[in-house]
Order: sequence, then structure tokens, then C-alpha cells
Amino acid sequence: VQLQASGGGLVQAGGSLRLSCAASGRTISSYNMGWFRQAPGKEREVVAIISRSGTMTYYADSVKGRFTISRDNAKNTAYLQMNSLKSEDTAVYYCAGSSRWSTRPDDMNYWGKGTLVTVSS
Repeated sequence: VQLQASGGGLVQAGGSLRLSCAASGRTISSYNMGWFRQAPGKEREVVAIISRSGTMTYYADSVKGRFTISRDNAKNTAYLQMNSLKSEDTAVYYCAGSSRWSTRPDDMNYWGKGTLVTVSS
């Protein structure tokens, strides 16, 4: 599976962005999909995970109530809607797919190239 993340950019604090993760090569319906982020000087961390069917989700405490992960298996695409953005959300955001239900980056089977989100205060 090849994953391509898009939708990043510069936004003011309090604003919103929607990230997309388009897949090719194989259908994402076989995989749990996740969004991770990595800020400068920090380790990559999980943001949100969604199950194959979309019935289960996981959110990092830092984004609960502000971010929403979703997927459209028919379009072979996963999304991350980010609202009420804060300066601490600034990072490179990566989408990933895994055959396991896991929040650990090491358990992801596929990674897309990141998309930069910059939140100005």
C-alpha cells in the first residue's frame, strides 16, 4: 500500500484543517489506519487510530474533543479533521496502516510521507 498524506499548511490558533490520506496499490479496508505526528526534537507520537470498519477509534488525550479521524473505504482514503488547533499541534503529520490494532509506530506496516501542519499563535 502506498499512502499519500495531504492537507497540511499554516493556520492560526483556533483554526481548522482537514488532512487526507489517499491509498493506492491495495485497499485500505484491510488495515486499521492511523495518524501520527512528530514535532521538531520529539519522538513520533500517535494522534488517532481507526479500525478497519470505522467502528472503533482511539485518540491521544491531547487531541480528544478537537480532532476526528474517519475513513471512506470506497474512496480508499482516511481523514483527520483538526479543529481548535493549538500551537503545540505544530508537527509533521503522517498517516499509517496496520494489520494490528495498535498505537505504537513500530507496529505500523505502511507509512505515508508526512504533511506539515504549522499553527501560529
